[in-house]
Amino acid sequence: MSTITTQDGTKIFYKDWGKGQPVVFSHGWPLSADAWDGQMQFLGAKGFRVIAHDRRSHGRSDQTWDGNDMDTYADDLAALMEALDLRNVVMVGHSTGGGEVAHYIGRHGSARVAKIVLAGAVPPLMLKTPDNPGGLPIEVFDGIRKGTFDNRTQFFKDLATPFYGYNRAGATLSEGIRDSFWLQGMMGGIKGQLDCIREFSEVDYTGDLKKIDKPTLFIHGDDDQIVPIGAAARMAAEIVRGATLKIYKGGDHGLPTTHQDAFNADLLAFIQS
Repeated sequence: MSTITTQDGTKIFYKDWGKGQPVVFSHGWPLSADAWDGQMQFLGAKGFRVIAHDRRSHGRSDQTWDGNDMDTYADDLAALMEALDLRNVVMVGHSTGGGEVAHYIGRHGSARVAKIVLAGAVPPLMLKTPDNPGGLPIEVFDGIRKGTFDNRTQFFKDLATPFYGYNRAGATLSEGIRDSFWLQGMMGGIKGQLDCIREFSEVDYTGDLKKIDKPTLFIHGDDDQIVPIGAAARMAAEIVRGATLKIYKGGDHGLPTTHQDAFNADLLAFIQS
């Protein structure tokens, strides 16, 4: 397995396939780099170098007690980009990974970056506050914490259903995709996964979005039950200068998987534009 070792001694697993302009993927909670296999295979075959890592305490990376916070996630991503000396990078983040990409720009700048794609991403802020009335109440995230702590294995099985929109009329349920979601989630460590809930729900990424100065594409489903579009992409696309918002009508949260062909085509078209 390929790994880098960060400043605090944590080993971060990553995949690095192909040659060409690098495309770096950041995955959602509670998943791993494997969530991007459909995009990595597609773009790798189109002549791109595709790279995805397992966030610390997720997948095959070390499970740490400390450092499961967005500052460290962004620093881990920076360490990977520096270790591989990546330049002219297309950064792609899904869900929590969208926060990671935005915070990377906020902390480390965009010198290595060419373009950004944020899909079903959490910025600017998921939590409902007086200044963010369209967000979700803290009780929603407390429920995620409780489900993860009380019976993580069942909670992940249950969560996969709304994640991929399988509870909607006319949806074709894939047990294989649900099994993959569960397997990726169970590979991670419970401490880091619990800590990460705060990072995707209570961290305000508005300042990071304002620092993005590269072409940016937001992709979001208008039936996303995990990260509702109103307080996410619709607001974020207004904050990032010159950003483009593409809405998938009836689209769920797991767009890279459930709408793989359309998502891949949109991703390729944006990179080549």
